[in-house]
Amino acid sequence: MPDTPWPQRLLAVPFLILGGWCLAALHMVERLTINPDYQHLSATSELLIGCFGAQAVLGGLFIAFSRWTKRTFVIYGAALLPFFCFNYYFVFVVPVMTRWMALDLVSNLFMLGLCVWGYRTAPKALAPA
Repeated sequence: MPDTPWPQRLLAVPFLILGGWCLAALHMVERLTINPDYQHLSATSELLIGCFGAQAVLGGLFIAFSRWTKRTFVIYGAALLPFFCFNYYFVFVVPVMTRWMALDLVSNLFMLGLCVWGYRTAPKALAPA
């Protein structure tokens, strides 16, 4: 990762931390982030949270070890926007998620800011390897 720019390295952090948390403390994540009326605390919910965590860690590794351009940061930033709607809807409209989902909201805001920083500092195109 020596030639990876800082915005890109930092983009990987929420995925690695929150995804790792999902893998290490499956039912704890469910208890803290899902309102009791919607909790299952079953082997199935454990499996789904584990899968989510594994995908997040995989995504974090991909982000950390790929080579990004200005275009990558723009596309990633645009792809983050629907997550703000998701956070709002499932915390305030249909309260499936608890206020702990503010962690996701804060992470998404952090990542959106990193996309702006990354866009400003990333190369327009990759140099030949």
